[in-house]
Amino acid sequence: MMKKIKYILLSIFVVLLTMSCSKSGSSNSQTGNGSSDGKGGSLATFALKDDYLYTVDNQKLNIFNVKQIENPVKVNQTDIGFNIETLYSLDNYLFVGSRNGMFIYDITNPENPKKLSETQHFKACDPVVANKTHAFVTLHSNTNCGNNTNVLLIYDIKDPINPELIHQRNLNFPRGLALHEDYLIVCDDELKIFNVKNPSEPFLVSSFNANFKDVVVYDDVLFAFGEKTINQFKWTRNDFSSLRQISSIYYEPAK
Repeated sequence: MMKKIKYILLSIFVVLLTMSCSKSGSSNSQTGNGSSDGKGGSLATFALKDDYLYTVDNQKLNIFNVKQIENPVKVNQTDIGFNIETLYSLDNYLFVGSRNGMFIYDITNPENPKKLSETQHFKACDPVVANKTHAFVTLHSNTNCGNNTNVLLIYDIKDPINPELIHQRNLNFPRGLALHEDYLIVCDDELKIFNVKNPSEPFLVSSFNANFKDVVVYDDVLFAFGEKTINQFKWTRNDFSSLRQISSIYYEPAK
């Protein structure tokens, strides 16, 4: 539990950092061909959209009005299912990852999310990221998640009511992932970068001997979360072979 709290705090740090960078007007770059108010990691359990904060627990999606930041108000909650783990937002959609599948919700009406669809898979831990046309899911197994499933799944979501699985690739132990334009960054046994311009036929363009839990991309900076570190990497003009570390912050996990 303490480790989960630690990760949430670190994710909030990155969300606040990237939001402040966005407000500064230093760049108008978009990640994954879509817009998202807060850039939480793929393992996050919360998402910001305009004046609303969405959070998930084991079974529910909770909605808070945060227009008055000092006085957030819970305005609604909806049952999703069981074993809910992650939450990712893009435009007017929420993508919910669970140990049993992925759920897509429409938040055009921000206080009353509408379930559009769900996909099912073997029991496994399930972070998800998405752009306007495709959703990318990693499944991994451990003592909590069960089974022996370690794969990357890619769904066509142009029709979010009927997502279609178009690609499946075996990996070693994938966890967090992030999108940057035509590239998908996956935390596997190494940090792996795939070209997903053609999502039905992704290919590996680079890998780095580093082990991380999750990644967040903002412009030309990649934030990588390790077991005891937050690392920053930079690259030049989408040339991921130029990826280089520019900082590392060490922290001691709570016992």
